[in-house]
Amino acid sequence: MPDLSYSIARTGESRAFPGAHAFIDGATAEGAVLVLLGPATAARCSAPERTAVLVELGTECLAAYEREEDPPASSNLVGFARWRLGANPPSDLIELVAGRTTRPDALDAAQAVFEAAGFTVSRCADRAGRIVDRLLRPQFNLALTALDDGLATAEDMDLCLKLGLGYRQGLLAPLLGSGLADHYDVTRALFEVYGQAQYAPPRLAVVARQKADKAEPSHASLLREAGE
Repeated sequence: MPDLSYSIARTGESRAFPGAHAFIDGATAEGAVLVLLGPATAARCSAPERTAVLVELGTECLAAYEREEDPPASSNLVGFARWRLGANPPSDLIELVAGRTTRPDALDAAQAVFEAAGFTVSRCADRAGRIVDRLLRPQFNLALTALDDGLATAEDMDLCLKLGLGYRQGLLAPLLGSGLADHYDVTRALFEVYGQAQYAPPRLAVVARQKADKAEPSHASLLREAGE
């Protein structure tokens, strides 16, 4: 039976676990697995005595935290992202990222820890955006562009998606209700990496980000304005 104990270190604001959660309550002082919540640094990822070190990812690759000198399959570093749409509560899907240096036993331990906590786990390669965002964000963009072009109302488009394609909530209702500024941030990051038109933020998302920045400038928006 593998050791499923884990400890948590907060490195900043966590998108995956923004508030109280049973997973956080289940942590111990010195677990076999170390979970880093929030933006990490390469220095914080170094804990060779642990079975696995789990690094919370945004849209970036796990490779940003790997050491170039480490040979393949030699480290305990595993990336994870808990999928979340804007301001909505995070889902129960955990996307696990295996990097170039990730040992198979570290990846297995990470999956076991999250599954024991009741999450559904999907493994993916180390690519920016991972599975859900790379598949779903282009669909959101198409729907937003159609709405902007006046093809139909948001309600009518979602009705077609529900009845024609079986989308239980449609596309636009959950997206518009979660905050378009966040969608802009994600799609812009993907577009910068891949350069593909399907990831380019549509006008409605651009406007939402501009309004959000004017209403309450964030640290990220100030950096963007400064060109840093």
